[in-house]
Amino acid sequence: MSSKSFQGLKEQAEGAAKDAANALGQATQDAVNQITEASQKAFDKASKTAQDGVEKVAGQAAEAMSGFGKKSGLKK
Repeated sequence: MSSKSFQGLKEQAEGAAKDAANALGQATQDAVNQITEASQKAFDKASKTAQDGVEKVAGQAAEAMSGFGKKSGLKK
């Protein structure tokens, strides 16, 4: 095998290795992006659920205090 054809094979192999590395890097970045997006959605949902719970408890507390005021004669 001549050194010229060996050089050509070497360059092809290097090109293929670079392409494979780039593809792996892109796949890794895509996976990270998907995980980040899923994590953000989960966090947003948990935050919304917590906020809804706080608002519900606050509403119940206000109703309870209103009822207490009526029972104690402070409110009519």
